[in-house]
Amino acid sequence: MDKLPKCEANYAPLTPITFLKRAAAVYPSRTSVIYEGTRFTWRQTYDRCCRLASSLRSLNIVKNNVVSVLAPNIPALYEMHFAVPMAGAVLNTINTRLDAKNIATILRHSEAKVFFVDYQYVPLAREAFRLLMADSQESVVAESSIPLVIVIDDIDSPTGVRLGELEYEQLVHNGNSSYVPVEIGDEWDPIALNYTSGTTSAPKGVVYSHRGAYLSTLSLILGWEMGSEPVYLWSLPMFHCNGWTFTWGTAARGGTNVCIRSTTAYDMYRNIAIHKVTHMCCAPIVFNILLEAKPSERREINYPVQILTGGAPPPAPLLEKMERLGFHVMHAYGLTEATGPALVCEWQTKWNQLPQDYQAKLKARQGVSILTLADVDVKDLKTMGSVPRDGESVGEIVLRGSSIMKGYFKDQEATSKAFKNGWFLTGDVGVIHPDGYVEIKDRSKDVIISGGENISSVELEAVLYRHPRVLEAAVVAMPHPRWGESPCAFITVKKNPIGKRDDVNESEILAFCRKNLPHFMVPKKVNFLDELPKTATGKVQKFQLRSMAKSLVISENLSNKKSTPVNTNPQPLELALSRL
Repeated sequence: MDKLPKCEANYAPLTPITFLKRAAAVYPSRTSVIYEGTRFTWRQTYDRCCRLASSLRSLNIVKNNVVSVLAPNIPALYEMHFAVPMAGAVLNTINTRLDAKNIATILRHSEAKVFFVDYQYVPLAREAFRLLMADSQESVVAESSIPLVIVIDDIDSPTGVRLGELEYEQLVHNGNSSYVPVEIGDEWDPIALNYTSGTTSAPKGVVYSHRGAYLSTLSLILGWEMGSEPVYLWSLPMFHCNGWTFTWGTAARGGTNVCIRSTTAYDMYRNIAIHKVTHMCCAPIVFNILLEAKPSERREINYPVQILTGGAPPPAPLLEKMERLGFHVMHAYGLTEATGPALVCEWQTKWNQLPQDYQAKLKARQGVSILTLADVDVKDLKTMGSVPRDGESVGEIVLRGSSIMKGYFKDQEATSKAFKNGWFLTGDVGVIHPDGYVEIKDRSKDVIISGGENISSVELEAVLYRHPRVLEAAVVAMPHPRWGESPCAFITVKKNPIGKRDDVNESEILAFCRKNLPHFMVPKKVNFLDELPKTATGKVQKFQLRSMAKSLVISENLSNKKSTPVNTNPQPLELALSRL
C-alpha cells in the first residue's frame, strides 16, 4: 500500500478561501452581507473579492506581504478576509480601540505594505503616520517602509502623509472580476497576523496558517451546531482573532453577515429584530449592554438567538439573566494564539433535567476541545504530569494541534517560551472535572495566595455578580501584613431604579460575600469605580487594579482570626451530575 503513487487529485492545501468560492457557486443569489441599506449576494461578494485581490496585485503586493486594515465591522473588512489571502498576502486587522502609538508600532513591526483605513479613523491614522514619519527621520524605519494608505468610503479625508491617495470602492471597481486567486502552495503558509491585547505582556504578532484557520472554522461551525443559512450579527469585532474565524465560517454555511459599526444596545436589538438574527458572538461585557438597555432601545425577542461567548469567564448569574431575555448562550475558551476559541462548553441533553442555576454553572465552564484540536490537558508544569480529574486539582491549561499559531512574528525567544514538550502553554490555571470538562480558575498571575490558601479571583467575581446591584466585578490581590495577600474587590454598580434610595455600600457587599463564601475568600476591601479599566478588546486590566490595591491601607484587627481550610467535600454540582 505504501508504494501507491501520490495523486495530485487527492491533495489540495486546506484554506478557508475555498469557503467563499463554494458559497458563490452553491448560494449565488443568497444574501451574503447586510449593512444598513447595503446588500450583497454571495455571487457579488465573490466578484468583489476577486476584483480587490486583482487590484492588490496591481499595487505590487506579493506573497506574504502584510496588508493592514483599521476599520469597524463593515462589508469592506469582511471582504478583505478573503481578498487579501486571495492575493497571496497576509491580513493584519488592527484593533480600532488602540491609540496612535500602538497602531504605529504594529505598522512598523508588521512591515505592512498597504494600510486600509475607514474614514472614521483617518484622524487616528494621520497621527500614527506622523509617529512613523518621525521614526523614519530618526532612521528607526526607512521611509520606503511607510505603507500605502487606502481610505474606505468615498469621503474626503483630511490632508496628511499619503492619506487618501486611493479609495476602496475605486480599487474594487477597477479590479479584474476574472482574477484567479494565487494558488496556496503550502497550507502552512501564513494567512493572518493578529496582535495580542497585551494583558500580561507587551503585544506580540501571532501568525495564523491557512490550515489552522480552515480547521478552526470547521470546528466552530460544527461545535456550535451552526446550521445552513444562519443570520450572523457582527457584535464581535472582526479584528478579534478574525472574528473567531466566523468571517470565514458564515461563508462555509452560506449565511448572511449583518454588519454594525458599533455594539450599542439600540443597534444590536434593532438588527436582531429586523433581520431575524440567529447567531452572534461577544465577550461577556456585551451582556451588560443588552441587559442594561433602556426600554426605548429594546426589541422583543420571540425566538432563541444563539450566542457564543468568550474572552473572560462569564459568571453563572449573568448567563441566567441572558437566558431570560431569549438568548441561548454557549461558552467558549480561547486566546489569540489558538486562532480564537479552542474549547467549547458542548451541551449534553441530559443536563436539561437539572435546575436552571445548575445549568448556568455548567455553561460557565470552558468545556472540551474543539473537534480539530489534537488535545487539551491541565498539567503541573514542573512535572508536565496531568492533574487528577476531580474538579479541584489545579494546573495550567495546555493545548496542541494544527490550530495553534505558527509562532510569534520576529520573536523566536517568546515563541520558544510559549511551548513545552510539544504543548502550548496558555498561562491559564484550571481544573478538569470528572466528566472531562475543563474549567478555568484564573490567569496564573491572578491567583491570590492568602495564608497558604489559593483563592480564585474568577470564583469570587462570580459570587459578586450574583448581587442584584453589581454590574461589573474584578478581584485582585492586595498586600496583607499577616496573610501575605488578601482579596480586594473593585465593582461598578447598576443605575438605581427611580424612586429608590442608593444604599449599596461596602458593608452590604461584604455581608453578601460572608453569606456566600468561606471566610478566607471574603474580600478585605471593596472599592466602587465608575468604570473598570479595560484593554482595547474589553478585558479588565487587572495590573492597574493591582497597583491601586497596593496603595490602599487596611486597618484590621488580626487577633484571634484563623483562615478557613479549603472545603474538600464534593461540590454540589458534581453530585448533581453524578446522579444523571
